[in-house]
Amino acid sequence: MIANSESVTLNSESPAGSYLLLIEDEPQVQEKNKRILERSGYTLRQAFTIAQAWEIINQKPPAAIILDIGLPDGNGLVFLYELRETMSIPVLILTAMGTSADIIRGFEAGGDDYLPKPYDLQIFLLRVEALMRRARLVPETITFGPITLNTISSAAFVNDEDLLLSKKEYLLLQLLVQHHEKIVTTDTIFEKVWGSEVPENYDTLKSIISRIRKKLENTGYTIVSERGEGYILERE
Repeated sequence: MIANSESVTLNSESPAGSYLLLIEDEPQVQEKNKRILERSGYTLRQAFTIAQAWEIINQKPPAAIILDIGLPDGNGLVFLYELRETMSIPVLILTAMGTSADIIRGFEAGGDDYLPKPYDLQIFLLRVEALMRRARLVPETITFGPITLNTISSAAFVNDEDLLLSKKEYLLLQLLVQHHEKIVTTDTIFEKVWGSEVPENYDTLKSIISRIRKKLENTGYTIVSERGEGYILERE
């Protein structure tokens, strides 16, 4: 194994968004949340439908999202699944659906936190503060040698050329870049890339690794398999 002397550069000086997006169709809930959040110093934008939310996000992604599930033009969880295909924006699900099964579905869809209605406003504020801390901790771009990762759009580039990665390919490459001097175990990969979804077998992971290797050809880097342990990104 060749030691990797390349460093990872994090760039968070130009965040993709400095505002908090509220997606909620009940005007009274929107107004209540708007008042308390603005008094706490947050910059907000509001959407009452999924269509409005996409319009705002496509203009400039927010730092974080507070999401209702029951929206007039669709299901908030479906919106969240679609969002997670391209973006890693932190999301707090705020909904009247509060059973254990509902909460599990919310996290499985890609939610970062879940708060059932009705809720205590102080707890709501604390949850939002935690969400925004997470947003600030995630840099907009990560640079490693010729590889640049955009954590907001979940896109990867080599010398400004888009690698056109799938969502899972991107998550796996980001994981390997962030731990470039260490072996990333298969258990860690399944946890971070698949979450609660477990592949049918290891061939799924091997297939993704193979596709990423091919896209990294001629970059000077490749993914090396450490038998019985996991994978590492290193110089060829």
